[in-house]
Amino acid sequence: MRRLPHVARRLLFALPVLLGVASLNFGLIHLAPGDAASVMAGEGGAASAEYTEMLRHRFGLDEPLPLQYVHYVVNMLHLDLGYSFRNEEAVLSLILGRLGPTLLLMGTAFVLAVGLGTLLGLLAGVRRNSVSDALISAFALLAAATPTFWLGLMLIVLFAIRLEWLPTSGFETIGAFYEGAEQIRDVARHLMLPALSLALFYLALYVRVMRASVIDQTRQDYVTTARAKGQSGRGVLFGHIMRNALLPIVTMAGVQAGNLIGGSVIVESVFGWPGIGTLAFSALQGRDLNLLLGIFFVSACVVVVINLLVDLAYTLLDPRIGV
Repeated sequence: MRRLPHVARRLLFALPVLLGVASLNFGLIHLAPGDAASVMAGEGGAASAEYTEMLRHRFGLDEPLPLQYVHYVVNMLHLDLGYSFRNEEAVLSLILGRLGPTLLLMGTAFVLAVGLGTLLGLLAGVRRNSVSDALISAFALLAAATPTFWLGLMLIVLFAIRLEWLPTSGFETIGAFYEGAEQIRDVARHLMLPALSLALFYLALYVRVMRASVIDQTRQDYVTTARAKGQSGRGVLFGHIMRNALLPIVTMAGVQAGNLIGGSVIVESVFGWPGIGTLAFSALQGRDLNLLLGIFFVSACVVVVINLLVDLAYTLLDPRIGV
């Protein structure tokens, strides 16, 4: 209950942040050359001035930009993100239909990156200047320097084409109609390669941050005091060092949430993953402004929620923060 005022303050701070993000996205989208009406008229083979103007009037693109912005904000407050003219469907329903696969991909990559990165960084920090430390540091350096799209393609070549262990793309096997546990296993097989591709770069960052944090905390006076009192090495490590060393990891996890969404665009394109990333790419190609604005806004909401969870995790690790 002590944390409720802290959570309430964070939620109030989130409102102007979301409004600012929505305003910035609206301005940047409309600074781009061309508009949706011109694209649709050109694709329809009737790019006359009259037809293009009719399309602009139909979708409200002929209104002054400030009026379009006011309508956009008012509709957004009512959870009306507009209508996708290319998909002929409400933007919110389109995004919600693709949000599940993206969150599954992000969540799996996040758990892999944070979990394995923390463990490897802890091992490297505890055994610094050893062979294991050198191997882990070399792996982290190589992973951080590897482009995500290239890694995804190489994983497809190795595990899908050469070894034929995993599928090359998609969310599940088309036409298989699996149910229950079989469907879960099928989705998990399709998830392995894209999640690993997305997680590896961030895993390397967590390894390096955790290693440096463990080494720094080991040199603190409170660790020397705990050892002087006769605590075991494991007790000092897990009861004192690790708890404080995790604070930078939690901070980075919140910062990297937005990067995970951006990285998922590339990974989803490589693996044909039916998430928000591929939807955003197709909307960008078709100048579907309403859909793009909706995707940006929902992505911002996801980042805000993740940062709120990070703040709560901070109060658990260090109760003084929530006071």
